[in-house]
Amino acid sequence: MADLRYGTTVGDDGVWAELLNRPLGAGVRPALFLDRDGVIVEEVHYLHKVEDMRLVAGAAEVISRANRLGVPVVVVTNQAGIGRGIFHWPDFAAVQDAMLDALSAAGAHVNAVFACPFHANGVAPWNVADHPDRKPGPGMLKRAAEMFRIDMGRSWIVGDRAGDVGAGRNAGLMGGMHVLSGHGNDEGERAAARAEAVGAFQVLEGASVADALGRLPVLD
Repeated sequence: MADLRYGTTVGDDGVWAELLNRPLGAGVRPALFLDRDGVIVEEVHYLHKVEDMRLVAGAAEVISRANRLGVPVVVVTNQAGIGRGIFHWPDFAAVQDAMLDALSAAGAHVNAVFACPFHANGVAPWNVADHPDRKPGPGMLKRAAEMFRIDMGRSWIVGDRAGDVGAGRNAGLMGGMHVLSGHGNDEGERAAARAEAVGAFQVLEGASVADALGRLPVLD
């Protein structure tokens, strides 16, 4: 992973790992990890059509703030739709390009994207239970730590699932913000996210990713 080149997509291990650009500045710094569906883009059941892609209000502003601070912005997304055979990597790539274009038009960019297709109920070869890269596993976050010089102990994750927050805790982040957009308002999600506040790991709550501004230390 240390030699990952720009534009790398699906590796031999089946996980999408793409370096888009490096943050400005040098040295170790905290990162902002973001789930995709329900956080950066509006939740659409198994989003795979470009025409269904819409940015969540405030997402570009949060990402732009991180960009100005030189904080790496890393997208970490479970993509069970691929694992279940509902859509395929070219569909994912097309939606990602549309998302990146929309962010760019709003003056924002992400530095890397990781996507895990594995799911216990997937079709071969994606039918893997408890894959270390599938959130709440920390695998995708740890891949990012190999790509950038990240201070994981000062980094944060924003997600609409308790599993997103759990991935942050399992990766040794400072904390996670659970948002109600997307699946965040589903029964039990917020309570499960709150339960991830174990030891020094902090859990914050918001309505959407827009609430990260002024709330997350990584964006101060």
